[in-house]
Amino acid sequence: MKDSSIGAALAIAVIGSALLFLVSCATVSTAYVTPLEIPGAHYVGNQACTECHQSIVRGFDASPHAHLLLETTNVPGSIGCESCHGPGSRHVENPGARFIINPLNQPDACFRCHQQANAKFQLPSHHPVIEGHMSCNQCHDPHGGDITHPASGLAMARLNESCAECHHAETKPFIFEHPAMREGCTTCHDPHGSINRMMLTQGDNNLCLRCHAQVQGPGAAGDFYIGSVPHRALLQMGTCWSAGCHTAVHGSDIDPRLRY
Repeated sequence: MKDSSIGAALAIAVIGSALLFLVSCATVSTAYVTPLEIPGAHYVGNQACTECHQSIVRGFDASPHAHLLLETTNVPGSIGCESCHGPGSRHVENPGARFIINPLNQPDACFRCHQQANAKFQLPSHHPVIEGHMSCNQCHDPHGGDITHPASGLAMARLNESCAECHHAETKPFIFEHPAMREGCTTCHDPHGSINRMMLTQGDNNLCLRCHAQVQGPGAAGDFYIGSVPHRALLQMGTCWSAGCHTAVHGSDIDPRLRY
């Protein structure tokens, strides 16, 4: 009797754990997006926007943003414009900025869908979007087709050019360039935010060793070589860019080893 009671209890515990696991897995990956609201306004559809915003709408169909559809709006066709700008009936009746949401100065309109980016902006090192000193539109083109680029995110096809608009010194041409710059700034930086200073994806030497690790030959004798130079003692002095070795990480005009 005792053994059967223990067995039943174990069975109930296993079933309960399994159900909890299934529910947690089902809920973690689901994002519930609440439609934007403007008091007294209702959705009118993309076609109503074309009468005034021809230059934007002309190329908008190339962007997946144009094909967003919220099931609760009961509007035939697509409401891509209003998914980001809110229901547009009052804006149509009274053109101007009063009855429309502008993500340029209201990033929460973007964060409703882009929740992972929103979470990164809460990290210690981030671009000052939530503080109101930058907007998502400075790096992303919400109306263009660049959203389909494999690097992910609108305007990422011209990634370095977007960064260069503000970071002139780091993106200018160098005599001795850092090849990582050709692959994009996001090779080392997370533009939305990071726990590391300067929005680095990693805060130690592993950031560099992802590309600069060298297979150690039989004569290494316990040392660590990079570029045929022993680095075991050097790596103990700090990060590659802060130990006085490769301080010009973006490129140098005087030293092929990327020093000032």
